[in-house]
Amino acid sequence: MTEAAKEHVAETSKARKGYTDVQGAPRFPIKLPVSMKTGANGKTVETENISANGVLFRMDVDVPVGSAVDFTISLPADVVGAEADVQVDCRGRVVRSFADGGRRGVGVVIDEYRFERR
Repeated sequence: MTEAAKEHVAETSKARKGYTDVQGAPRFPIKLPVSMKTGANGKTVETENISANGVLFRMDVDVPVGSAVDFTISLPADVVGAEADVQVDCRGRVVRSFADGGRRGVGVVIDEYRFERR
């Protein structure tokens, strides 16, 4: 994707009102720790919301639209009814990136995932 196309997608996303209404799946406002393997230089960030298709992160660094990201979401044992936390290893693409309150919002569509019990 060209830089001009990435900027157009980002500007279009920012300009949309009710963006969450056009998503393909309901979003749930869940804050979970996430270990970013790519895109944020190995930082731990937090989810803002999660859907069946993707996740919105709040972070301190910009990750450009179109970037591939690998990350692991940690699901607490008591929430999923397991004896130990469940890790979900994910691979996805940044489809939205915007400034919000001094931090970045980064929307990622999940292309692949794998559950891992630890």
